[in-house]
Amino acid sequence: MIISILFIYGLLFGSFFNVVGLRVPLKQSIITPRSACPTCGHQLTPFELIPVLSYLFQKGKCRGCQSRISPIYPTFELLTGILFALAPTVFGWSGELVVALTFISMFMIIIVSDIHYMIIPDKILLWFAGIFLLERFMWPLSPWWDSLTGAVTGFLLLLIIAVVSKGGMGFGDVKLYAVIGLVIGFKLVLLSFFLATLYGTIIGGLALLLRIVKRRQPIPFGPFIAAGTLTAYFWGTELIDLYFKILYLGFLLRGS
Repeated sequence: MIISILFIYGLLFGSFFNVVGLRVPLKQSIITPRSACPTCGHQLTPFELIPVLSYLFQKGKCRGCQSRISPIYPTFELLTGILFALAPTVFGWSGELVVALTFISMFMIIIVSDIHYMIIPDKILLWFAGIFLLERFMWPLSPWWDSLTGAVTGFLLLLIIAVVSKGGMGFGDVKLYAVIGLVIGFKLVLLSFFLATLYGTIIGGLALLLRIVKRRQPIPFGPFIAAGTLTAYFWGTELIDLYFKILYLGFLLRGS
């Protein structure tokens, strides 16, 4: 029952996160004006703002001009709902669940912003950094200084890559990884970057192979960072344990 409520809240917040991700980079208010069709300017009614369902009822088209509505909107509403509902099954009903829901919220906003504008706004990072500082004070990692070493490691790792790649990595990603390290600590921030790079390589390669993107066309890294980080945050300990078990098994097989 409570998980179902979290799923519904995730749908509702997912709709709001879409608005935040689209408006903050343009320095627009997230409250006014009301949401409207970007093609004809038709202001959306409450019926048209029901997460996911409005998109399905309208068959993905604006009621005013019949132009197609981007599937990004219902996709991220649904994804936020699923992640909100999944979080308590991983972290239980603890303070860490609050951290998890905040973490998911930040990434949903960043993904929308990065996909549309290839920008991770400083305002979003600063806002969430302040919240995470407070949350880690209330529910610290063990040991508590793991947040500090994670933040420094995440920042320096991405900074070095940004400098070496000469613009191949945006500075927004560098600052984002400092926030990520603050939340998940030293070991998981390293795993996060490994998984983000792995996801980016696989999906980017497939997109290139299927000619969805052109060679040397910039691809936003934010969605891969989000996927890699949430994977590490939700199941990182298990993945690390599995990795060392496989290594140990390999040593045993070599020795036999």
